[in-house]
Amino acid sequence: MKLIHLTDLHLVPPGELLWGLDPFARLDAALRDIEAHHADADCCIMTGDLSERGEVAAYRLLQDRLQQFPVRTHVMLGNHDNRENFLSVFGGADASGHVQKTLVKDGMHLLLLDTLKGPPSSAGLYDAPRRAWLSAELDKARGAPVYLFMHHPPFDIGHALMDLIKLDDAEAFAALLKGHDVRHIFFGHAHRTISGVWNGIGFSSLPGVNHQLPLVGASVQTVYSDEPPMYAAVTLTPGMTIVHSDAFLHRKPALMPEEAERGDWF
Repeated sequence: MKLIHLTDLHLVPPGELLWGLDPFARLDAALRDIEAHHADADCCIMTGDLSERGEVAAYRLLQDRLQQFPVRTHVMLGNHDNRENFLSVFGGADASGHVQKTLVKDGMHLLLLDTLKGPPSSAGLYDAPRRAWLSAELDKARGAPVYLFMHHPPFDIGHALMDLIKLDDAEAFAALLKGHDVRHIFFGHAHRTISGVWNGIGFSSLPGVNHQLPLVGASVQTVYSDEPPMYAAVTLTPGMTIVHSDAFLHRKPALMPEEAERGDWF
């Protein structure tokens, strides 16, 4: 299975900039690049912070973009999103009113989680109704490989700011996963390329499509930074998870003749 992971679009109404950047221009560049090079992907998953302030106008414009995009795309909520406004455009609430779903392909179960807590907090929440849904979906997998997609990481990532606003009830969340074959967690929120292993589960995250977060706060004068945005091209098989991060706006030819390095390398 091949999928595309995008996160933290932070869209604003047309004509506006966010931190000096145009979120829709960056999204359009990402979608064009994905269509040109990864139109064979089974799906695209956007793990939250679709908007900066949760405006209906931003969601409607995103919906319009995705209706023209050839890869089936699943959108999720982050702490900057507004659940009511999102549902008025995209729908998709489960029985408890949360935006969660399961995708199954080739025997693998992809679970898309809703970790939106709501203002004024930027942290995430996975309370009893949501945990009940996840528990049921894990049981339905019956030991098959499971991959989780969520906005907030359920653990510290070693970043002083972001560790203050991770998933609130991380211990209860971790307890749910025990005894199930959870292979990987894909998350957003961090605005950085991160990978590692947590309790035996692989994880990865990406820079935001619009703005990023410096690893060391004092390395720039502002909270956010303008670093290369990326999407991930992910290949999943029961035996392997491969995550390629692609800096789509910063891919340029090297200063070399076009005919160089074209020989037999092996």
